[in-house]
Amino acid sequence: MTQMAPGLEQLQQHIAARCPDAKSEIAFGELNIRVEAPHIVSVLTFLRDDPECSFRLLIDLCGVDFPNRAQRFDVVYHLLSLENNQRIRVKVETDEATAVPSAVSVHPGANWFEREAFDMYGIMFSGHPDLRRILTDYGFEGYPLRKDFPLTGYVEVRWDDTQKRVVYEPVKLVQEWRDFDFLSPWEGVDYIRAWHEEKGKDTPNR
Repeated sequence: MTQMAPGLEQLQQHIAARCPDAKSEIAFGELNIRVEAPHIVSVLTFLRDDPECSFRLLIDLCGVDFPNRAQRFDVVYHLLSLENNQRIRVKVETDEATAVPSAVSVHPGANWFEREAFDMYGIMFSGHPDLRRILTDYGFEGYPLRKDFPLTGYVEVRWDDTQKRVVYEPVKLVQEWRDFDFLSPWEGVDYIRAWHEEKGKDTPNR
């Protein structure tokens, strides 16, 4: 059985009484709050300023992708109260077109977290002071942490010694010989075949 942190039920009741826009539940010994996007700034402000909450430290802000949902993304805020030695999780649902109000005015540290969620998932944040990519390169296509993003990506980056610059090219994979026999899925690739011949090994039969 998961052990619940002391005072978690009292904290849940206090938040429910003072903050009707927040719907809460205790799961696996942790308090989770779900908020509609228009109310996220006011709820975060309450959780920060109320003395019985004092969640003044934003530990993390991240995205989660549920592609089969109409509102496919969760924006998840992890908060810490040093005064009360408690943690809390706040969640907001949104879709690809609807922006979530930025939390930068409440927690300045949300700046780069929101940029990362935008970069990796394409989640928009209204009122953000500088919403642009932070981890991927200029001109990057797509959002790498979406579950429908191809594992190979769309382009590959390499240094062209002739042009003396970085060039972007569509991803090219040698796949025509792949048969997924669980021995060597790349056995048909030229350099694998050459290695087998050099070592005197037999290439597995098809």
